[in-house]
Amino acid sequence: MQKITTFLWFDDQAEEAAGFYTSLFKDSRVLEVTPGPTGAAMVVTFELAGQRFIALNGGPEFKFTEAISLYVDCDSQEEVDELWAKLTDGGEESQCGWLKDRYGLSWQIIPRRLQELIGDPDPERAQRAVKAMLGMGKIDVQGLEDAANG
Repeated sequence: MQKITTFLWFDDQAEEAAGFYTSLFKDSRVLEVTPGPTGAAMVVTFELAGQRFIALNGGPEFKFTEAISLYVDCDSQEEVDELWAKLTDGGEESQCGWLKDRYGLSWQIIPRRLQELIGDPDPERAQRAVKAMLGMGKIDVQGLEDAANG
């Protein structure tokens, strides 16, 4: 059992959200659904890529903000494109690889190559990559490469 688990407060969509999220990532599953007094799901425990989360149907009192987001380290542009399309369906795009899904939860869909380019030992290449990233919604690896190369 992991010592620290991310706890997510939903209005009444915890089970639906857990099902949606687990459909997106390998090594993901709903572990347990605990019913509340009415018999409907109250707490949902699930794993995404082996990381445990707990979701609560806590009512409309609290909403997600960008102050917390789930960061996804993507291996390729194809993975970025696929996750971006699925997570923005019913949600909204933002900038620099950030988006909000249909439940209002913020995600960062970031290709590993971005970190490599902005950490380039050549400060001019790194700065060009950062400047390109700042103009993007969904991160475009080829656009970053082109910018870094001048």
